[in-house]
Amino acid sequence: MSRKKLIKQLKQKNPQLNQSELASIIDNFTESISEALKKGNSIEIRGLGHWYWKKLKENYNARNPSTNELLYKPERVKLRFKSSKKLNKLINE
Repeated sequence: MSRKKLIKQLKQKNPQLNQSELASIIDNFTESISEALKKGNSIEIRGLGHWYWKKLKENYNARNPSTNELLYKPERVKLRFKSSKKLNKLINE
């Protein structure tokens, strides 16, 4: 779903709010989530899911498949999302 479609859907459910207010609500929501993740915190929204960081180990044995050259991959973090049981149940019905 695109941002425009989300705003339209929220406008239908909340006719008292105008589109600019809805857009600022969505911007604030996404900005607060991204700021918390930048700080290294995990985020849980009940009924939706859980965003968290996962550390990936450094890898000395990685190879470039085309040149067969050994590569070093440093330790890094990856953002993960795990959906809630409620969301999984809604999707799989």
